[in-house]
Amino acid sequence: TGWNMVLRSLIRAVPLDNALGPSAITLFIDHCPLPTKVLTINQPITIILLQIRIICWNICAVLGHLAESLAGPFSATMLTPSTLQYFMCGLEQTIDGIRIPIINILYSLIALEKFAQTGKFGNQIPIKITLFPAMKLLALEEWAESSDYKKRQVGFSARWLLDNSFILEERHLSYEIVSLTNINAMLNHNDVSEYLKLSADGLEARSDASSFESVRCTFCVHSGVWYYEVTIITPGVMQIGWATKKSKFFNYDGYGIGDDEYSCAYDGCRQLYWHQAQSRRHIHPAWREGDTLGLLLDLEKREVIFYLNGDALRPEKGIFNHATLKRKGFFAAASFMSHQQCVFNFGASPFKYPPLDREYSCFNDEASLTVEEKIILPKHKKVELIQQIEFSPDQCELCCDLLADTTMLPCRHSGICGRCVKVVECCPFCRSEITGTFLNDATAAE
Repeated sequence: TGWNMVLRSLIRAVPLDNALGPSAITLFIDHCPLPTKVLTINQPITIILLQIRIICWNICAVLGHLAESLAGPFSATMLTPSTLQYFMCGLEQTIDGIRIPIINILYSLIALEKFAQTGKFGNQIPIKITLFPAMKLLALEEWAESSDYKKRQVGFSARWLLDNSFILEERHLSYEIVSLTNINAMLNHNDVSEYLKLSADGLEARSDASSFESVRCTFCVHSGVWYYEVTIITPGVMQIGWATKKSKFFNYDGYGIGDDEYSCAYDGCRQLYWHQAQSRRHIHPAWREGDTLGLLLDLEKREVIFYLNGDALRPEKGIFNHATLKRKGFFAAASFMSHQQCVFNFGASPFKYPPLDREYSCFNDEASLTVEEKIILPKHKKVELIQQIEFSPDQCELCCDLLADTTMLPCRHSGICGRCVKVVECCPFCRSEITGTFLNDATAAE
């Protein structure tokens, strides 16, 4: 059929050594009409498994994104015993004495993750996965701190799966055993788009979604000179930089850091500087796995400087034409295309290429987090907590914690508490600007 021809062409034609290859597959399928129900059921897409073994990476990328797009019964139809066995073989480090490419192991893990997210069949995979030794995932998890960056991707993905999808009773979840003693600033798990995966220590992030996932740091700065570093694990499209609270995350529309007037970003894959959704080419070479991106924000001189392995670009000042410090400060922030990963250093570890021409501060020395704020729970643990909460009709619609005691002007919408109204600039219900507020039992506006 035409649909199978499209899939075969993607698998055959997309170059394996191109950093944008898996993202290209994801975006292509995302914008194509999906196969019909009849085609999905009567002509299993697993026929493409007959392709030669060398393109296992592309096969898993195609099947994984189809599972994500065809959630529910259609996805379950694709996960035939032969498909599942194909993924299981992909997790082996050697077969008949032949070493399996690490990147094939990675995309087998990602494909399994996609199928595990799809409705009722997500509950069947853990049962079937016990047919091969559970030690496979545990062994792969040991690569999470590897200096081999492809192994590190596998380790991160295996650990995330063990924490979120394939739960083993005898294994402690990562958040229960990770040491957070010296970490005072991290990626904010309460200020992140929905499909970005964060490590338990809050310093490593990865996206395998088709959308453009974004995150901000927990610490906000209003004055001084600040610096942080990012280690590039994958050399694909990421936009890493600085953003205010007004910067918007529209992950499904492809808007991230650098795509509005309140943020700016460095893109080392396409060799671009981004601000206000406009790009300008910079002189750095394309980044590679293991490179270090340095980011300096000088609020005294009102300039931003990006460094690649210590080599500085000229200062950028455009963001200060729009982002003011009167109400909102700046956050470290980043956006990720499909299958991208990096590690952030906010000062908990020594910097590799610290600026030498000026004094600076780092987030970790100045920030603070409570024990509770540092905990990044797996999704199933978050669901358990939500199910334990008893909601009252009088609770705030935003935090679901305090009493909804405040009315906003001029729209006169209520349903929000006094704490939450202080951190929003427009009504969360009608998006009109808030010019004043009053307590519901008061008569005078603020």
